[in-house]
Amino acid sequence: MRLDKYTLSTYTPGAPYWKQILWYFIGLPLLGSYYLPLSSIKVFILRSFGAKIGKGVRIKPGVRVKFPWRLSVGNYVWIGENAWIDNLADVTIESHTCLSQNVYLCTGNHDWNDANFKLLTAPIYIQESSWIAANSVIGPGVIIGKGAVLTLAGVTARSLEPMTIYAGNPAQPVKKRKLS
Repeated sequence: MRLDKYTLSTYTPGAPYWKQILWYFIGLPLLGSYYLPLSSIKVFILRSFGAKIGKGVRIKPGVRVKFPWRLSVGNYVWIGENAWIDNLADVTIESHTCLSQNVYLCTGNHDWNDANFKLLTAPIYIQESSWIAANSVIGPGVIIGKGAVLTLAGVTARSLEPMTIYAGNPAQPVKKRKLS
C-alpha cells in the first residue's frame, strides 16, 4: 500500500467546513456528555446540525455521531450508552428500534486491493422494530430487516433478514423472532 498517495477522491463530508468545526468542538462534546442526561437536549443538538430525529427518541450518555446531517432517526428509538454512529454515508434508523450500548455502525471501509487504499462508503439502513444488542458491529451497505435482532457482540457485513435472530461473528441466523 502507498498511504502517502491516499486521497479522498470525490468523497465529501457533506457539510461546509465551518459546520464541521462547530460540530466537532461544540455539538459532539455536548451530545456525548455525561453531564447532560436529558435526551431532549441531545435531540435538539442533533437537529440543530441537520439530523432528522423523530419523537420520543432516547439518547444515552457517551453517544458519538460522525456527521449528524447524514443521520435519520424515526420515532421512539433508543440509542444506548457509548454507541458510535460512524456515518461517512447516510444512516437511517426506523421507528421502535433499539441500539444497545457500545454498538458501532460503520459506513466506511477501504479497498484493500487498491494500492492507494481507496475509501469506500455505503449507507446503513435499520428497519423498524429491530434490536442491535450491546457491543455489536454493523458494516457498510447493510440493511437490517424489519424486526431483526443482532445479539450480543454480533458482527455483520451483510444484510439481515426480517424477523430473524442473528448471533456471532460473522452473524448467522439462529431462529425466527416471534413477537407476542
